[in-house]
Amino acid sequence: MYTYKYPRPAVTTDAVVFAKEDDNLYVLLIKRGRPPFQGMWALPGGFLDIDEELDDGVKRELQEETGLTDVELKQFHTYGAIGRDPRHRTISVAFVGMIDGLKNVKGADDATDARWFPVNDLPPLAFDHSNIINDALKYIKKH
Repeated sequence: MYTYKYPRPAVTTDAVVFAKEDDNLYVLLIKRGRPPFQGMWALPGGFLDIDEELDDGVKRELQEETGLTDVELKQFHTYGAIGRDPRHRTISVAFVGMIDGLKNVKGADDATDARWFPVNDLPPLAFDHSNIINDALKYIKKH
């Protein structure tokens, strides 16, 4: 029998929610309230509970951190590069969704703020979230 010598990877979900308004495209970001990257902008998301389905986890995190609900989210990619999270090995399953108009959002839980940003004018982002957003943009153009 194989003995696992290292801590097992953690699994997270990230939500890339785009909004169209007046022919402009925006993405929803949260300001992190905890380390790592405390005070930096990131995608809404977080750790999956042990008894939670991926779809449920991403919807829960989106609602907890931004107040946004009823967004149709589709899984589009998994990110697992070593070192993407400075705490430990973390594998993230990313979801993408598109809504019409900029809905009211508010940072809550471990997010100190939540805001819509134009996709062509993003602040510096935590983790590999700029790559995830770029991949999500390519995905929505194809689908």
